[in-house]
Amino acid sequence: MERTAVNPWEWSIKLGYNQAEVIDGATRQVICAGQTAVDENGVPQHPDDMRAQIQLALDNLETVIRKAGMDLSNVTKLGIYVTDVDEALKNFDLMGMRFGPYQVAPPMTLLGVTRLAIPGLMFEIEATAIA
Repeated sequence: MERTAVNPWEWSIKLGYNQAEVIDGATRQVICAGQTAVDENGVPQHPDDMRAQIQLALDNLETVIRKAGMDLSNVTKLGIYVTDVDEALKNFDLMGMRFGPYQVAPPMTLLGVTRLAIPGLMFEIEATAIA
């Protein structure tokens, strides 16, 4: 698989994502449901701690992607839903720490929402991965 970044403007690169990517040579696609800060039994963790919720949601996303035979280098699109955009952005260094080692900056959308499906959860991330 070959990824080619498309960035008519450079501002998004500073925020850690590309405006778009052209994907060539892919043969498999995984579409992940939204991952949140829940344990292996689906019990919410880390109430009122955005940073810990982001970390656990990213752990869960990575687990799902690895179970599908891929890793974070294969992620080509992210959708992120948060109950507090400002608090999430304060902790977005976690995104760079997780995706940076793979040298990918998947296009993403970040949306502020009133609440997530399970009360107490503040961060949800969905992904598309291609290999």
